[in-house]
Amino acid sequence: MFGFGKKKSDPQVDQAATSATLSDGREVSVKEKIDCLGDSCPRPQLMTKKTLSGAAPQDIFEIMVDNPSSMEAIPPMMPELGATHLDTIKQRRHWSVFIRKD
Repeated sequence: MFGFGKKKSDPQVDQAATSATLSDGREVSVKEKIDCLGDSCPRPQLMTKKTLSGAAPQDIFEIMVDNPSSMEAIPPMMPELGATHLDTIKQRRHWSVFIRKD
């Protein structure tokens, strides 16, 4: 009735390269946007790990999350995944977490 028990399809992945401006004014080229809106832990973390596992060095990704605990959990994961947290920017209804594969 309210969507309980329904499997969510895979998150939307926008593979068109776009640019983004980080809070320090740097312009970066984003390889992919990973839409984890509406997902709760640990799905955004798992999608981040999956994305980075197939990434080339210096690839930049934008992970879009609206779950506060996911927003807080993704940056500390970066060292163990061979990546760097570049910035987290609060948007109107979500956070954009920018990461770079090392």
